[in-house]
Amino acid sequence: MKNILTIAFAAIIACLVSCGKKENTTMNNIPDKILVVYFSATGTTKAVAERIAKVKDADLFEITPAHPYTDADLDWRDSTSRSTIEMKDSLSRPEIANRIENFESYGVIYVGFPIWWYTCPTIINTFMEQYDFTGKTVIPFATSGGSTIDKAAYQLQKQYPAATWKRGLLLNDVKDDELEQLLK
Repeated sequence: MKNILTIAFAAIIACLVSCGKKENTTMNNIPDKILVVYFSATGTTKAVAERIAKVKDADLFEITPAHPYTDADLDWRDSTSRSTIEMKDSLSRPEIANRIENFESYGVIYVGFPIWWYTCPTIINTFMEQYDFTGKTVIPFATSGGSTIDKAAYQLQKQYPAATWKRGLLLNDVKDDELEQLLK
């Protein structure tokens, strides 16, 4: 009887130790860690992404173009500028200089970008195609001089259906208390 109790006690201890080493997960075995990913050409989207990461206690990752955009590249009035050419080509996939090494450990991903030509810059498609979003919750957010996020959010959801998409957030000049409310 003493041996059975000793073995049962050892099994319980082993179970508790191994359970304590598991990654934080939700009921569906999907990690609940949060990542805020963003592309920012001028710093506006970066500032919002940093605020989201702080409110959500999330990790932060900047999508860095392999070839940084210059002011001339971003001149949307110039039909020969890099951004204009990329946005006219639905197959354009600007190269990204960096990668997320532990992407599988995140269950919720906020993806941020400026609105270009009523949608997301094509570098966001490059990002989305580099990772497996199956079972991940994705919340797009954007900054814009005057456009909504609706078209961008719709296109992303349609192109990348493996993710569970939440409603897109347009976060122009949002105050801290408003941001916290929107992120609940």
